[in-house]
Amino acid sequence: MSLTLGPLLIDAGIDPSQALVIRHAFAQEAEESGLTGLHADSTHTEIYEYTRRQSASARRFPAAPPLIWVVFIKEGGDQARLWSVVENRGEIDNNGIIRTFDVAESEHMADLRNRLVIGWRSPRTWRMNATTAASYPVIGIADAEPLPFPGFDRLVLSHLQLQAVMREHRYASWRTALSSVVGIYLITDTSDGRHYVGKADGAESVRHRWNAYATNGHGGNVELRRLDPTSFRFSLLRVFDPSTPTRDIDIAESHFKDALDSRRHGLNRN
Repeated sequence: MSLTLGPLLIDAGIDPSQALVIRHAFAQEAEESGLTGLHADSTHTEIYEYTRRQSASARRFPAAPPLIWVVFIKEGGDQARLWSVVENRGEIDNNGIIRTFDVAESEHMADLRNRLVIGWRSPRTWRMNATTAASYPVIGIADAEPLPFPGFDRLVLSHLQLQAVMREHRYASWRTALSSVVGIYLITDTSDGRHYVGKADGAESVRHRWNAYATNGHGGNVELRRLDPTSFRFSLLRVFDPSTPTRDIDIAESHFKDALDSRRHGLNRN
């Protein structure tokens, strides 16, 4: 049984009955509505502007389009590649020729942007309800482009992002970097602002320690077990070479616990 678009929409939290699927095509000339057509070199911003401006013709676009638009770009004769998913916040202008919508890019299917290619069974149809497109076959999902490691002092990750870093191919260089150091890390519970200061030392690299949090949310810490890890934010306070004596790392950990007062007003028990 081949994979179709429907399960990917549902897995991304998109209800097909409440979504629209659009396929843009490249155009050699401006459209009758006055919209400038897309071309192979159209920028992300140009595609965004093209998406938010629709013909006012009753035949062209729904009178009350749904909240979520899943936008593809035509590729080949009967294929389409995912550009992005946008959230429709409502129509803000209609001059009788062009309807302009306030749309914002959503994180839905963000990991599949420019990677997901589906078969497009209706070559003359450029938009449809997602319930129809849900049966369209997935032709392929390309490998994600590697993401450069931002640096230890710029690393701030939600729990969801941490899970992605620990498992996805595009974060391979991040895992390599985190494997090369030990040190002191900070977990912030963004629901109330409390801090937990932790350490990775000895044979346990930062990657090894953070992988435990990605797996179970608490990493074995008693105080964190009762909390919702989806509100956690992970960052690094100080990194050390793995050859650094454990005593030096312990001193640094104690310093940050004092500085952040994470024993009395945070999540550290000692």
